[in-house]
Amino acid sequence: MPPRTNVLLAPVTVTPTKPLTPSHLKGLLWTDVMYRATAPLAEVSYRYSHTTYHVTEQTVGFWEYLDRAHGELDYATLAEEDIGDLYVTYRAADRPQSAGALRPYRDAVEHDGWVHPASERMLRLWAGHYARLGMHDPGLVAHQPPGLGLAEMIDRLAAVGLVLDQRPGGGPVYLDLTRYGMPLRRIVSVDGRPNYLACALRELLPIVPDHDEVVLLHDRELDADYQLLARVLATLGPTVRRVSLGRVPIDGKITSARHGGWRGHTAGALLRAAGEAMAGPVPAPGGPDDGTAALRLGMRLYFIATLGPGQRQSFRHDLLRQCLTTASRLLNRARDAVAGGDEELRGALGRHRRDHTYVDPYRLTCSLLGSRRPAPDPGLLAAVYL
Repeated sequence: MPPRTNVLLAPVTVTPTKPLTPSHLKGLLWTDVMYRATAPLAEVSYRYSHTTYHVTEQTVGFWEYLDRAHGELDYATLAEEDIGDLYVTYRAADRPQSAGALRPYRDAVEHDGWVHPASERMLRLWAGHYARLGMHDPGLVAHQPPGLGLAEMIDRLAAVGLVLDQRPGGGPVYLDLTRYGMPLRRIVSVDGRPNYLACALRELLPIVPDHDEVVLLHDRELDADYQLLARVLATLGPTVRRVSLGRVPIDGKITSARHGGWRGHTAGALLRAAGEAMAGPVPAPGGPDDGTAALRLGMRLYFIATLGPGQRQSFRHDLLRQCLTTASRLLNRARDAVAGGDEELRGALGRHRRDHTYVDPYRLTCSLLGSRRPAPDPGLLAAVYL
């Protein structure tokens, strides 16, 4: 038997400063189905480290603001929407924070693995959402430091001529891919602050050489940075794929979570509404039978098959409810079907690949739908969706 291909899934990381929105859920469910569907066909690693990105200004700046403005709050009692409201207020103030004010927070993350109580609370709430949705937890609350320090990462890029380092003259650091016709991109500011791209390089540079294929999943607003990241990683040997997903509009508008507007559309709110919409328990082949199976499958039918990879369609509660109903019907049909063996499962999954090793979540999920299609394989549902 030939050796299995090593695949690395590296989705964009959601910073634990605001609630999970429909756009976040779409990316997370897309990645989860890709991970679970590809695992029977290849050796798959799922890298998703919050530790790596805690040092970005988006996160440590919020932490410094909380301690300065709300130092007495008991975050353990707050809902995710409450913490999100504090984040919206922080971003709206747009008050510059000095590198000196943020340095103790970065040092605490880098040297002690420290996490602010507000983000620790958020991550634990998210872990509950992951469990309810049956998503693989890649280590939400685990300490997972990147393999390279910031200086080591810059040195690694300098060794292959991919960085313009102006620190000796008191300047910033740029990722330099001009040889490929791509623009300079600043990754470290004059006062030493790394951005998200710098953190991604610290995390991925040391691990991608051990993989045959790297899949970068991100939202379309990050296309420019992820084109640069993919080019750098490709110089290390593996085939690099980018999967770009559109965000989910709310009432026709696509806005960042930092501006708010997510009330009634957070992961917690959607899970509560979906639970109330369920008519009753549906026995699940190889999965839970208390209604959870229909919830898990229905959410994936909506955020993957119904919304698709684009961003034209606004979030609709009625369509989500329809997908929950469709999930119940599929589970009822699958209950009496005969599960295929491992070989049949690999064959069914392999049909939804093209020139890449990973399984396309959209094609696979759409294949479950259609009135004339046979009942879904109970083994496939259990392995990928429940």
